[in-house]
Amino acid sequence: MIVKIAIVDDNSFLINTVKEKLSFFDDLKFKFSATNGSDLLTKIEEDRHVDLILMDIEMPVLNGIETTEIIKQKYPHIKIIMLTVFDNDENIFNAIKAGADGYLLKEINAKDLHDGILETLNGGAAMNPSIAMKTLKLLRNPIEIENKNDQDDIKLTQREVEVLEQLSKGLSYNLIAENLILSPGTVRKHIENIYKKLQVHNKLEAVQKAKRNKII
Repeated sequence: MIVKIAIVDDNSFLINTVKEKLSFFDDLKFKFSATNGSDLLTKIEEDRHVDLILMDIEMPVLNGIETTEIIKQKYPHIKIIMLTVFDNDENIFNAIKAGADGYLLKEINAKDLHDGILETLNGGAAMNPSIAMKTLKLLRNPIEIENKNDQDDIKLTQREVEVLEQLSKGLSYNLIAENLILSPGTVRKHIENIYKKLQVHNKLEAVQKAKRNKII
C-alpha cells in the first residue's frame, strides 16, 4: 500500500526537508503541501485522497492544533502526526486533546519518520521518547496544564482575594463584612464577581479552584 501524505508548514525550507525524507521510501507518496491550516482545508476539499498529514503547530491564520480539531471532525479517517520543533507540555496536551494521532520532532531522521508513519497508520501512536515521557507525566498530572491556562485568565483584585481568604475559613458574609470593614452588600457583590471570574457556582468550588491556582 502506498501512503499518501500532505505536509503543512509555513516554512518552505522545512517542507522540502520533510519531502526529501519521505522520498527515500517507495511506500510513501508526497501528495501536496500547505502553508497553514486554512490553506490545507481548501486543498483537502479539492483532493481528499490523503492518508496522513504531517502538521506543524505554530502557523499563521489557522494553527496546527485548531486545524487538527477541524480535520478530525470532517475527515476522521485521516491520520495526523504533529511534526514540530517544540515539545512543550501545553502543545502536547492540546494536540492530543484535538485528536492528533502522533507527535514527533522535526529533527527526526528519515527512518524513524517512516516507522512513525507506518506505526500510526496501523493504529499506534508515533512519539519520540522525550515526548512519550512528557505525555505520561501529563496523564499523571493533567491538572497542572489546565491550571496553567486558568492562571492566565484569573485576575482577582486584592480585595477579592481578601474576601476569598475569609470565605475559605467558612465565615459568614456578615462576619467577613465585619472583619474587612465592609457592608454585607459589598461583600456579596465581591463574591458574585469572584464566582464569575473563577467560573464557579458555589463557595466550595471557588475555594478549591483558588487553592489549585495558588490564589489563596
